[in-house]
Amino acid sequence: MQYKMSSLIEIAKQLKDIKEPIILIYAFNSMGKTRLSVNYKDITKTEDDKHTGVYYNAYSEDLFVWDNDEEHDNADIKLRLIPSSLNQFHGFLLYNPDLLNEKLAPYNPQYYYKLNPHENPEYGIESVTFSLEEDGQPRKISRGEERIFIWCFFLALFELDAWAGKQDAHFFIDDPVSSLDDHNIFITADSIVDIIERNYLKKKIIITTHHIGLYSILFDRLKRGEKSSKFKDNTRPFILARNGNEFDLKHHDKDVFLFHLHLMQTLDEAIRNKLYLFHFVLLRQLLENISSFIGSGRIGIILSEINVDNPNDALEMINSLSHQNVYRFQFNEMSPEQEVFFKNIFNKIQEKYNFRY
Repeated sequence: MQYKMSSLIEIAKQLKDIKEPIILIYAFNSMGKTRLSVNYKDITKTEDDKHTGVYYNAYSEDLFVWDNDEEHDNADIKLRLIPSSLNQFHGFLLYNPDLLNEKLAPYNPQYYYKLNPHENPEYGIESVTFSLEEDGQPRKISRGEERIFIWCFFLALFELDAWAGKQDAHFFIDDPVSSLDDHNIFITADSIVDIIERNYLKKKIIITTHHIGLYSILFDRLKRGEKSSKFKDNTRPFILARNGNEFDLKHHDKDVFLFHLHLMQTLDEAIRNKLYLFHFVLLRQLLENISSFIGSGRIGIILSEINVDNPNDALEMINSLSHQNVYRFQFNEMSPEQEVFFKNIFNKIQEKYNFRY
């Protein structure tokens, strides 16, 4: 199903009316994903203007601001939290410190942190102090580390029981990965699938991203992965397109759009930089998009068309490497033999179809 060209407010209304509880949206940068999350928040408010869901987007990150303590040569540098409606729930993190640590652990943080409460406990957390040693000299962490910390802060809040009966209609997650490397992108995808698995029977979950790797991994996990039997019929994947001031939701299952070109560009960049095992997920999705585009519906036929040696063996290897049981280890680099195999497939695709990207 393809929706007609609309404003972002109308797109938000379309998302509200979709019956499936899991919605996955890919969109290029500057497409309006953050505004879409705001519009969705506005149209789903109660009559007395109360939120019905919980959000992670650029505005969530804006609640965290560095206080560099320039007057004292950064002696008390800290990450301040701007007061918001979330402050009333901060006590959950103050009294359950292990939960935030649990969310941070897969990212292997190289710092210690301390949550500093307001003098009045009702106001929640006033700031966060970071250091290289426990109770060490306060320091500033990198932008990537900061984004991971804020994301994990919200991951912990997502588990709060206090949302029940207040803001428990939906989670809307917009682009938590724009400053992360490939390793952390895969961990972030794993954390999102965990949120979905624990909540999709109770509330709607909407994920928007401009990152082709995150989208592809989530699409694969939800539609074709080892646990997909419970997700695939509950998931609607889309591509958000734009023409001037009008927007269009293209259902990804049936509309290839220009997704394959963006996959080609992403894989080309990975080949020139560094290849990880999870890139096989993207390669398989590229082959599936091409097979859908030319009407064959089978990637084995595409492998034959591009003259890959032993296409059946190649198909088995691609499926094996993109359907590993333990996804979290797929951020490992490819072996030299896997790289040769991967590059050969990619180059033959380009030789056959001469895509311009």
